[in-house]
Amino acid sequence: MRTRLAIKTHALVSRFFPERRLFLRSETDTRFIRLKSETQAIAFAGATVVVSWTIIATAILLMDSIGSGSYREQAKREQVTYQQRLNELSAERDSRAGEARAAQKRFNSALRQISVMQSELLDSETRRRELETGIDVIQATLRDTVKTREEINNRLAALEGQIASGGTALAQTGGQADGTMDILADALARTAEERDQVVADAQAALVRAAEMQAEIERMEDKNDRIFRQLEEAMTVSVKPLDRMFEKAGMDPDRILNQVRKGYSGQGGPLTPLSFSTRGEPISEDTRRANNILGEMDRLNLYRIAAQKAPFASPLRDPFRFTSGFGYRWGRLHAGTDFAAPHGTPIYSTADGVVVHAGWQSGYGRLVKIQHEFGIETRYAHMSKIRVKVGQRVSRGDRIGDMGNTGRSTGTHLHYEVRVGGKPVNPMIYIKAANDVF
Repeated sequence: MRTRLAIKTHALVSRFFPERRLFLRSETDTRFIRLKSETQAIAFAGATVVVSWTIIATAILLMDSIGSGSYREQAKREQVTYQQRLNELSAERDSRAGEARAAQKRFNSALRQISVMQSELLDSETRRRELETGIDVIQATLRDTVKTREEINNRLAALEGQIASGGTALAQTGGQADGTMDILADALARTAEERDQVVADAQAALVRAAEMQAEIERMEDKNDRIFRQLEEAMTVSVKPLDRMFEKAGMDPDRILNQVRKGYSGQGGPLTPLSFSTRGEPISEDTRRANNILGEMDRLNLYRIAAQKAPFASPLRDPFRFTSGFGYRWGRLHAGTDFAAPHGTPIYSTADGVVVHAGWQSGYGRLVKIQHEFGIETRYAHMSKIRVKVGQRVSRGDRIGDMGNTGRSTGTHLHYEVRVGGKPVNPMIYIKAANDVF
């Protein structure tokens, strides 16, 4: 069977490629080379493959050359667009930074105003209590004066009765009556003077009471204005902080409770203040004052919490964003990249403790800082590390310099925020604080 197939194949090949002989003649001899049909077929197939490959490769090169021109132009256009976008982001960042500085100034001014208003409120409350005490004293004096006046009136009436009933006896006794009459007249005059003085004192007490009542009303009006200003200042100061923590995905009440527990028993500015009511029903002013003091305590807790969460930017010098948080070719880019010149200072974004300061594969020179609320920040690809493990740092402390160490294609900072060990977008915190700091 195989022989017949081979014979047929040979006959078919010989039909298209008949056997040929190539003669080589010299001066003394003639030789030839026999080219079999199979050899010719193999040579033809090889030549066909080479020519076809040459044609295909040439076409690919031509197409690639034609397309590369458009790719380069497209790349240039994308580069120009990217640069424009970077410039817009840089301008927006500068604008945001200016707004943040202005907001910080407004925030500090509001705090100073609140401090002054609080002092005025406490002084006015003290003055009001003194006036109330004065009114109580005047009312008690007035009651005693009225009682004394009644006693004097009774004595005067008694003396007048004695004078009326003793008129006849005085006439009979002659000279002795003159002395008694003089005594009674003197007593009557003194009693009248005392009565007039008591009446004058009572009228003066009533006038003073009216003046003090008017003073209390003026103080109440002043207190009301101070209360309104303080309440407005608290609203302006606290509401943006509420929104900041909410935008960052942090429950404000839980965060404040955690901060309060961490500072319980230490007193100081975190100790809630209140006006004593001395067992009396709480007045409206007292309620408003206690609410304002509670908001001031909340504002102070917010200030402490904001220092412990990464709301700040790790860079203060000009920079540009080169890569954001998200998936890239199926892999998670767990942070945000900031590009700036080599050696640009890098700062801690919140208070915390350094838990790693050294080389780590891929990250290069890396600093990890553990913060409150289960938050950790990472600063990678540094050229120089300026902190040590176990060191406590505050927000704004310089922790290193920007570099190009580890798996990096250029000088930049790779900045990560992790909550409970899981990476989250760092820009959530930075953007949440744009309208506050």
